[in-house]
Amino acid sequence: MDRSHPQTTSELDKSASADSPRPARYLDCVHARVLVVLGILASCQSYAPRPLAPAVQREAWAARTLRGSSLHEFLERLEARSEAAAGEFAAADGLSLRESQLVALVFNPRLRVARLRAGQAAAGAEQAGRWADPGLELSALRISESVPDPWVISPGLSFSIPLSGRLGAERGLAEAERKAAAGAVLEAEWSVWRDVQVAWIEWSAVRLRLEETERLALDMEGLVTTTTELAERGEIPRTEASLFQVEELQRRNRLRRLAGEADAGRQRLLGLLGLAPTASVELVPAIALACAGQAGEGGAGGPDAIELRNPGLERLRHEYRVSEQALRHEIRKQYPDLTLGPLFESDAGQSRVGFLGALPIPFLNGNRRAIAEARARREIARAIVETTYEMLVSRWTVAVTLAESLASQRVEMVQVLLPLVDRQVEDAFELLRLGEGATTLVLLESITRAFQAKLELIDTRAAEALARTEVAYLTGPELTHAITPGTAIDATTDSPSAAEENQ
Repeated sequence: MDRSHPQTTSELDKSASADSPRPARYLDCVHARVLVVLGILASCQSYAPRPLAPAVQREAWAARTLRGSSLHEFLERLEARSEAAAGEFAAADGLSLRESQLVALVFNPRLRVARLRAGQAAAGAEQAGRWADPGLELSALRISESVPDPWVISPGLSFSIPLSGRLGAERGLAEAERKAAAGAVLEAEWSVWRDVQVAWIEWSAVRLRLEETERLALDMEGLVTTTTELAERGEIPRTEASLFQVEELQRRNRLRRLAGEADAGRQRLLGLLGLAPTASVELVPAIALACAGQAGEGGAGGPDAIELRNPGLERLRHEYRVSEQALRHEIRKQYPDLTLGPLFESDAGQSRVGFLGALPIPFLNGNRRAIAEARARREIARAIVETTYEMLVSRWTVAVTLAESLASQRVEMVQVLLPLVDRQVEDAFELLRLGEGATTLVLLESITRAFQAKLELIDTRAAEALARTEVAYLTGPELTHAITPGTAIDATTDSPSAAEENQ
């Protein structure tokens, strides 16, 4: 006979509660934590792919014109800063050197990349120095024995509290990097300004040589006809008449090469301007000697001006400040951050509340290697600034000396040599008209010497303009008319916005 007593309802409930996998109140707690985690994850940014579109880019490049809104917006901003820096822009009658330099500041491909990199540094500086995300900890243990409440749950939330000033040092480093990137943009803009001017002078010199050679070839064509008739009448030997024909053929052969060099120079300019090779833009050749601002002839230039105005030197000073802030940041990192947060524990139905904390001890590592390397990088940055200044002053002195010697040579050629060869050519033509057949060789020699003198004058003017351009480039832009990254056209319009990325 079974003498066991049936279990009561309360005993059955206790048994079911002991054998249940998890109490209902803990399930509600877990659900709440899961919802919190999901809410945090929902606030995170998402990724959206943005593949390249080469066909669209090539089409936009080919369709780029000087009547676009981006160019006129840039010119308006530049004019608002300094009327002398912008001036009147009228591309309908052809692009001058000054106008082409402004176009290059908008469309030059190298400047677009430099500005985007500066935008990257600015975005990093805006988000620098934030606290680290808190950490959520959860441990769950189940007692293997049969007890009414078998779960031991210990959730915790930890915060990293910066006590060393590391976040401030991080913000200082990011701001220094932002200024260095902005300085790199200004340096790139000034470099493109110089590159356009150099390419313009070289292309203009080729165009002038081409025009003079065409003029000589046309003159030689008439002289070939005249000397051939004189040779047929027996007034001059045929060997002398053939010299004129040889000279004409040589000049026409030279024209082909000069025409190719002129076309290549034009394509180089279009590339610097950021325009397609097929762009229908008229360029007006000119060799401007005053474009350098006479920097080497007075107090406007010199070592003091280089110290104040050279964009490359200013960018290096910003990079030195970056190395200073990087060392400060590494030193701050050797001091530990305090990890602190609330802690809750449920053990066998008993609840406990407290806190958890951790503090690393900088005893063995102390970030020594990073600090030593940062100190060395600072010394390297200092040496780069000092040696670059020395090299800039040396280059400036060489350019000034060369410009002055070329200027004196140009003045002597204009005042003495060219009038002499022109008079020699006129006298030779006069003797030929008087029937002095023996003067044909003198005439040919006079014409060729006059032609060579004109080419030499073109080369001298171009070399002087290049030397003065180098002087102005090494000195730097005028402080009141400097083209800063803030005035440059924003080339980040092709970048996806944050809203697009979060979609």
